Amino acid sequence: MILNYIWICFFLIAFVVALAKLIFFQDVTVFSALVTSTFDAAKTGFEVSLGMTGVLTFWMGIMKVGEKGGVVQALSRAIGPFFQRLFPELGRNHPAYGAITMNIAANMLNLDNAATPMGLQAMKEMQASNPSKDTASNAQIMFMVLNASGLTIIPVTIMVYRAQLGAANPTDVFIPILIATFCSTLAGLIAVSVYQRINLLDKVILSWLGGMLAVMIGIIWYFASLEGDQVQVVSNLLSGIILVSVIIGFILMAVLRKVNVYESFIEGAQEGFSTAVKIIPYLIAILVAIAMFRASGAMDYFIAGVKWCFDVLHINTDFVDALPTALMKPLSGSGARGMMIDAMKTHGADSFVGRLASTFQGSADTTFYILAVYFGSVGIKKTRHALACSLIADLVGFIAAIFVAYFFFH
Repeated sequence: MILNYIWICFFLIAFVVALAKLIFFQDVTVFSALVTSTFDAAKTGFEVSLGMTGVLTFWMGIMKVGEKGGVVQALSRAIGPFFQRLFPELGRNHPAYGAITMNIAANMLNLDNAATPMGLQAMKEMQASNPSKDTASNAQIMFMVLNASGLTIIPVTIMVYRAQLGAANPTDVFIPILIATFCSTLAGLIAVSVYQRINLLDKVILSWLGGMLAVMIGIIWYFASLEGDQVQVVSNLLSGIILVSVIIGFILMAVLRKVNVYESFIEGAQEGFSTAVKIIPYLIAILVAIAMFRASGAMDYFIAGVKWCFDVLHINTDFVDALPTALMKPLSGSGARGMMIDAMKTHGADSFVGRLASTFQGSADTTFYILAVYFGSVGIKKTRHALACSLIADLVGFIAAIFVAYFFFH
């Protein structure tokens, strides 16, 4: 329901702003720009879905091999006590636990192409036990918010863009991003737990969160000890080793269980293909709405208004020029990436704005995209508190990014 209202607001605000620009500023091109944006966004949505088809087909095939080989069940048992408390309605040994684990691990390693198919598989498994098929269950909401919070340990792509744009040390945003994204994930977890009355003081939850915090600190310490150019090399190597090891491990486990690996892969791949087709209308719907909002100039006016408010309060506004990246991030990953690149080109990769924009880019994920793709893949229309909790996580991540950037770079 909330997503319905927001989707409508995107179009209405875009229309009102465009009409005002035509009447008061004689901008005769604004409506043609809106129309062009709808065609471009619809084309982009289809192309993204088409490009995702091959990835989904492959990875859901691999997931099916892992499922029949027993890997998914083993992961479920290992992390079961923790997940049983975060996803109490799923109970013990639910088939979704393995896919959830793989998805979160892939996201942390910035393996987007692997994370999305695993996430869609998790949604499908949870949907099978969802009593109301058009309404998001508590478990699906918790999973979606954890994805939207965007916990990433190794932000490889951001470091690559910074290197291409001439940053003296492309990896200097690594620790700020890690801190900001951890704050975002923790905020999302707490928000959903409050809504769903999950006891975060449970001994198992506290021990797991404490262990994750210790691992996070260890990772920060290790990468902080590396030379600038080594960080990217080590992170790329680590990501590649883990990804290939997952594929080989799944295949070997299936072989040991005397599973027909090829037929299992084809079975899962067919499911992946049908899932990719199902996503198309949901993705195009949200991308077109966002494109119109941007093309109308509403985003630019909003940024100007925010800057004026902080000026009135006599608060340092150096961060405002990086805000387009933060505001675009929940709406569009490619849009936010474009904003980040524009900020670095305009102000310099090593400027405060350039570094903060990079930190914004890594502090959260594309909430509306994830909402449309994950819920759309299983036909969920009523998202309940999923969007509100996701936006809380995004907001906390962005605020943390601002404070961290002022501490490290200002």
